[in-house]
Amino acid sequence: MVRQERAEVTRAAILDGAARAFDAEGYHGTTLGDIVKEAGVTKGALYFHFASKEELAQALIDEQFSALDSVTNPEEPGVQSVIDILHMMARQLVGNVRVRAGIRLVVDQSSKTGIVSEPYTRWIGLFRDCLAQAQDRGDMKPDVDPEGVARLIVGSWTGLQLSSQVLTGRKDLGEQTTLMCRTLLPGIVPSRRLGRFRPEGSAGSAVVA
Repeated sequence: MVRQERAEVTRAAILDGAARAFDAEGYHGTTLGDIVKEAGVTKGALYFHFASKEELAQALIDEQFSALDSVTNPEEPGVQSVIDILHMMARQLVGNVRVRAGIRLVVDQSSKTGIVSEPYTRWIGLFRDCLAQAQDRGDMKPDVDPEGVARLIVGSWTGLQLSSQVLTGRKDLGEQTTLMCRTLLPGIVPSRRLGRFRPEGSAGSAVVA
């Protein structure tokens, strides 16, 4: 048990060190030597947990999905679930270096090679399913395509967080996310149901990184 706990601590240190390095320099600007130095571990310890830089990067990319259970209501996912997930991600990008690095890795690798599509398709699928269930309940207009709206949300918020990073260091990302949701809602939700949804996020979505 002690050995297992020590291994978990080392793995966490590697992930945190890699996240700081990738967040600062991006995937192509970071070497395994940089990660070892930042994490304060040996190369042997790094290779014990991760076979390559690519595997380590993938582990960080997956971190962005780690907090979803905290904001997604499994019994009734819908429009508010999508809003709350966006606000959760806004907070995670500010306060969680692993998530921040994972998002940068996706953007860096996609712009470099054009083949890192899985995180995008996973987000689109998640939002599509939430919106489809909302539509079944009458919370979304019947002539609106959940798949198309999901793609619009993912693309729009990806650009929003990038521009927020450049312009304010993401200090206004929560406010901009609220504005995006407030602007989008009248186009997809029947007017008689607009009052059910909070573009600023619901109280239950207050996830702390």
